[in-house]
Amino acid sequence: MVMVFYGSNGKSNPVSMENKVEHQSENQITYDIYLPSDLGMLYKVRLGLQSLENDVSRLSLCHFKIQNTSTLDTFSLTTNKTLPLSPNGDRWIEFPIEWPLKEALSVVTYHLTVFSRNILNERNLVNMTVCIYGTHGDTGDRSLLQSLQNIQQGEKNESFLVIMKAVDLGELEKIVLLISSKTDCKLGIKKLHVQEAAKDHPIYVFEVNEEFSVNANKPKIQREILGSFVFRGEKQKNDIDNNLNKEESQVKNLTEYTIKVYTGDKRGAGTDANVHIILCGSEDKSEVFQLSQSLEHQNPFERGKVDTFKIKTKKLGSLHSIEIGHDGKGFASGWFLEKVEITDAARNSMHCFNCNRSVDQSIFTLYMLFSF
Repeated sequence: MVMVFYGSNGKSNPVSMENKVEHQSENQITYDIYLPSDLGMLYKVRLGLQSLENDVSRLSLCHFKIQNTSTLDTFSLTTNKTLPLSPNGDRWIEFPIEWPLKEALSVVTYHLTVFSRNILNERNLVNMTVCIYGTHGDTGDRSLLQSLQNIQQGEKNESFLVIMKAVDLGELEKIVLLISSKTDCKLGIKKLHVQEAAKDHPIYVFEVNEEFSVNANKPKIQREILGSFVFRGEKQKNDIDNNLNKEESQVKNLTEYTIKVYTGDKRGAGTDANVHIILCGSEDKSEVFQLSQSLEHQNPFERGKVDTFKIKTKKLGSLHSIEIGHDGKGFASGWFLEKVEITDAARNSMHCFNCNRSVDQSIFTLYMLFSF
């Protein structure tokens, strides 16, 4: 069993009961605990199990009492709870400390909704915990995958609800996420929503938008996620939902293009300059794209090499020309461009733009010679 004490000046390290002096009588154990004097006035205690191993015993708690042996200030609480709180469930319980003439914080049920990809398929092999921080302290590490509720699965995305109880955290500030796995896998997390179960709002939104590559032989992945924004009313929620729907609609209307750039095979053909491109079609013209992340080479545009880039932009119609150039930076920035091939994924067509000459800092416009 472990305890963590929270005071007005901070919190204690986890205090394990394993090596403490104990005085045991029937159905009662008394521990002597020495807390740092700089904690200030205590306002909550978290009590729980060291871990949730498969062979862990269930711990029934009927009554809890804490007394300062110097001042004889005493706090007691009847709990009547068993840890873990449910099969494979939460291993912590929290309760506020009530002092005379001082209003205690309340215990709040929080709903944490996880919007993700692929997690549910791996949940028997993956361990994920979160610690939610607010102006009144934190929840400690709470499991995300032990006791899931309200699971929703779509073709590409999924969401699930985790319910946890904690002493009122105040205004939520950040979440620390820990991920480990028994096998190598990839887990995508889009965002986390946290709100009080008894209230429709505020809803605290923590944007993640990351795919985690989890390796069984590497340490836990840890991410600190700051709050992105807060829904404080139904109107604001509807406005943001509408914006999200517009963004999703815009994403669906994007077209992916694969760009292959052929650098000539002659002396001085390569360049270290920053190359950019604009695609021009029968319906529209794309924004400027910097061609920096080659799929084949760490240093793109070397002599005799082919570099592939993928971009997404609005629908342009049938491509008829491109504008390509560079900024002239770097040693020997002159560049001999042989040709550019562009594949339109939506139309399943490939367009070839021949150049066969040196490209300086000015933008060259190349027109399509043939397509298939």
